[in-house]
This record gives sequence, structure tokens and C-alpha cells, in this order.
Amino acid sequence: MTTIVAGLEGVIAGESEICFIDGHEGVLSYRGYNIHTLAQNAKFEEVIFLLWNGRLPARSELDGLKQELVRNRPIPGQVHDFLAASRQAAPMDVLRTAVSMLSLTDPKAGDMSPAANQEKAKKLMAQTATIVTTFERLRKSKPVLDGDPRLSFAANFLYTLTGNRPDEVMEHAFDVALTLHADHELNASTFAARVTAATLSDIYSSITSAIGALKGPLHGGANQEVIQILLSVGSPEEGARRVREMLARKEKVPGFGHRVYRTDDPRATHLRVLSEELGRRTGHTELYQISKRIEETLKSEKQLNANVDFYSASTYYSLGIPPDLFTPIFAVSRMSGWTAHVLEQYHNNRLIRPRAEYKGNPDGMPWAPVEKR
Repeated sequence: MTTIVAGLEGVIAGESEICFIDGHEGVLSYRGYNIHTLAQNAKFEEVIFLLWNGRLPARSELDGLKQELVRNRPIPGQVHDFLAASRQAAPMDVLRTAVSMLSLTDPKAGDMSPAANQEKAKKLMAQTATIVTTFERLRKSKPVLDGDPRLSFAANFLYTLTGNRPDEVMEHAFDVALTLHADHELNASTFAARVTAATLSDIYSSITSAIGALKGPLHGGANQEVIQILLSVGSPEEGARRVREMLARKEKVPGFGHRVYRTDDPRATHLRVLSEELGRRTGHTELYQISKRIEETLKSEKQLNANVDFYSASTYYSLGIPPDLFTPIFAVSRMSGWTAHVLEQYHNNRLIRPRAEYKGNPDGMPWAPVEKR
């Protein structure tokens, strides 16, 4: 007997030690560390190390990783030239192509040894952020900033993106947001990366596959749709009316519901707080108030919970991030998880090759010469 599960929902496709999710209890953990523990205590660099190595770093190891990320930050000249020539293109298209280009100048691109792949993971982690910030500066005709090696990963990203050094509150908010988006088990993009890695293709190809999957609006683009709704309504009451109209038309409201969670998305818990704090600090309190009213409406009328995308929209907007960069920033954070999964796939590899239930004529169709068809 063959059981067909649409979208592979609930199907166990492999083993992993990286991420644990209990959708009924609302639990998310990386390598055994609850997401609430990490959001409250960890820096994003510690989360990167944890995902890659299965344990938290000692001080010397953390300092070493920070130095490696700084050292690998500069992007190849031809990638910079590509970004300059692509100023009018969609950011996710640019990111997908630029990440693929990184392999062209890496002398170890075809080296599949564990040590070489770990080095490439560091390059991808550092240079993906540089690609996003460089593209934003170039398309706005602003000077590209090299960054400050004394700043954290989160602070450096905001500085090289906006030209302004973030204060402690803004740095902390973005650092937590990066941690919350770092990994989420076998979501579509991570699964795409592992499928490519399972063929023993290189890590750049695997990550390019992941970015292609993340680009889809059913995966990585929801928070961009959320901010478009928030900015288009003038009050919490209008926001509530808008989503009621969407429900009446049986339209999906972005930022609500989840394939896995049957309770609150544990990541939304922290982003809700960050949205409110940053809203007060940056004068975007109305965005939070509209968001809160929309959430209450969806909860009362359809018992739908906000997911990670809903409050990340107003959080990112308050940090000065353009809406069309929301999904690329998702990729910057998720690069830590993607690379961890690719390295794990290489370590204990088996080609991923599912079957399909064929629905056409199985065999025996008679052949007719072209003149008689």
C-alpha cells in the first residue's frame, strides 16, 4: 500500500540533530536550546556556532568566529560589478545570482573535504550579508561601507545598510530577529538545500537552491506582504476591516497560520515585543497598534495565530529596512541554518530520491506514424 501525502505534510524525510519542533506544544529549539533561552541570552554569532558545531562556543572560539566572519566579509570584485549593473532588478533575483557567483572565485569551490566546506560556510555567512547591504547602497547611489570590525554581526549589517550605527536597543532587536529566523527544520528552502547537497553537488549550488525556494511567496515573502497591508491602512479599525474583507473573499491573510504549529509560533512571542518597543522608539507605534488589532481579529474570528512573519514586518520596517529587502534578510539569517544542514547532509549522505504516484496511462500506448496522428 502506498500513502500519498500532499506537500509531504507530516512525512519524516530524514534524521537531523540541528532543530527540534513540537507544533502542538509550540516548542522550537536549536541543538537542544529552547528558542526563548537563545532569544533572551545568546548573540547571533553564538547561534551560528551552535548550529554548525552542536554546542555553544567558549570565549576564544566565539572571538575566533567573529574574526573569521570579519575576514570573509569582502565580496569578489566581479560580484560587486554584477550588483552595480543590476540596480533595477528584484533583490531576491540579485541575491540568488550573486551567491551562485561566489563559487567562481573560490579556489576551493570543488573541494568537498569537511574543512573546505566549513570554510565555505563561513564565506557564505559573511558575504551574503555584504551582498545585501552593498546592493542596497548601490541602488540608492550611496557609497558602499566596509563595516566596522568592532561591531557585532547584527550591528554591522544595520550600519552598512543604512549608514547609521544602531543604538543598543536596535542592535539587540535585530540580533534577536536573526536568531529567531536562523533555522526551522525541513522547511521548503532547507529541504531544497539538502536535496541538492545529497547529490554531492557543492555547497554554493545547495545554497542557491535554498534561495530559489525562499523567494516563493508561500515561503519567504510573507512579511513583505504584511507590511504592504499595514502601510495601506490608516488605523487599527481599518486594518480589522481589511482582513475581514479578505476572509470574506476567502483570501489568505499573510503572516497567519503555519504548516507545523497548532499553537502560538514561539518566535512571534519575541517579535511582538520587539515590534512594540521599536515602534515607540522610532515613531511607528501606529504600525504596532494596527498589527495588534489585526492579530486580535484573526484570533477571534478564525482562531488563527500570528507566525514569525507577521510581527517581523513592523520590526524590520522600524529598523529602517526597505520592504523588498525583508526576504533577503531572511536569507542572511537562515544562511546559518542552511549551511548547518548542508554540512550535516554531507556528513551522513544518502541521495534523496522520493517516488511519485503516476496518474496517466501506465504503459502500452500504440504508436502511430506522424502522418496518421
